[in-house]
Amino acid sequence: MGSFEKDVWELYNIDEDFSQATDLAAKNPVKLKQLQELWLVEAKKYNVLPLDDRRVERANPKIAGRPDLMFGRKKLTVHEGMSMMENAFINVKNTSHTITAEVEIPKDGGKGVIICQGGRFAGWSLYMKDGKASFHYNWFDVQRTTITSKEQVAAGKATIRYEFAYAGGKMPGGGGKATLFVNDVKVAEGQIEQTVPFLFSGDETADVGIDEATPVTEDYVAGHASRFNGRIRRVTIELK
Repeated sequence: MGSFEKDVWELYNIDEDFSQATDLAAKNPVKLKQLQELWLVEAKKYNVLPLDDRRVERANPKIAGRPDLMFGRKKLTVHEGMSMMENAFINVKNTSHTITAEVEIPKDGGKGVIICQGGRFAGWSLYMKDGKASFHYNWFDVQRTTITSKEQVAAGKATIRYEFAYAGGKMPGGGGKATLFVNDVKVAEGQIEQTVPFLFSGDETADVGIDEATPVTEDYVAGHASRFNGRIRRVTIELK
């Protein structure tokens, strides 16, 4: 943002112009100046200054330095049926982390979403298809990575764990190694070249047991069809 004098200020009479269609700044310079001075007083009072002129960085509370519901939290356990907006979910971006799901697989084999975040244009999903465990990372619908177990997961109780070893770099959004485990046995691994640095979505959620809106991966159809057919006892996300 430029200097105070060079900034563009607009003035509206909300009582008569609720949609803010008519800018009164040029016709009422005295009133505009009064409100500018009041704004500065309030901005100083609530520590708004200096103004943050960053753009995409402001989408990530950790980088922007603003209050965060999950600030400082390294571990989160969620349960089937939960659906959370991004600012209410633990931040897995730009860091190593694990996602551990304790599930029960039905006799005819597991299918459906265990946990996911985001959607068609950016996100990740831990899911099952044809009885096999899979993890998919969607980098802005430009670059997609899927790792899948070769064998089907046996019926009954199972622990499916995804590990991401973040390689880091000078800029946010670096890549890393993705590894998938079933009952502590490594079943798949791969390299995710780039990761989402700041925001998966402004309206998609993190869902447990289903992918509610647009699908993270084309391996399944979002909504009811993506619902996990077994039981999800709990899913724990832990930052390393």
